[in-house]
Amino acid sequence: MLAQDIEELARELKARGVHITVETAATIYKPIVCDLMSLSPKLANSTPLKKAGGRFAKMHEARRLNFPVIRRYVDEYDYQLKFVVERRADFEEIRALVGPLTHVDPARVLIMPQGTKGAVLRRKEKWIVELCKEHGYRFAPRLHIQLFGNQRGT
Repeated sequence: MLAQDIEELARELKARGVHITVETAATIYKPIVCDLMSLSPKLANSTPLKKAGGRFAKMHEARRLNFPVIRRYVDEYDYQLKFVVERRADFEEIRALVGPLTHVDPARVLIMPQGTKGAVLRRKEKWIVELCKEHGYRFAPRLHIQLFGNQRGT
C-alpha cells in the first residue's frame, strides 16, 4: 500500500484479467481493485525490542495496528486475516483483535508459526494446529521455508 500509483496498477492488471491478492499489514487504507485482501496485522510479538537496541520499538508499537483500517477492509473486501504466532499467548491477542470485528468468520483467520528453521516450525505446528481447531481458525504452514529454507525469492 506504500507504493505510489498502486491503485492504477491494480486497475490495469485487473482489466487484463489478472487475479490480484493484496498482502498488507492493514495500517494504510487505499481503495484498490483486488480479488482478495490478505490482512496481516502485526501482533505484539513483532515489536523489535532487541533490534538496534530497541530504538524502533516505540514507533512500531504506535503504528502496528490501525483498527479503523482493518475494519474497513473487512467490511469492503473479500478478505482473510493472517497472524504470525510465536507463543500460545498470541492467541489471546488474536481473539482481542478479531473480537471487535463482530462479523469475522473464524475460518477466514489464518495462523502461521513464527520461525525460519524447519525444526522450529515443526515444534510449533503441533500446538498451533490444536489451538486453531479449538478456535475454528485455519492453519497456514510456512511451506516455502520447509521446502527451500529461509531463502530470499522463495
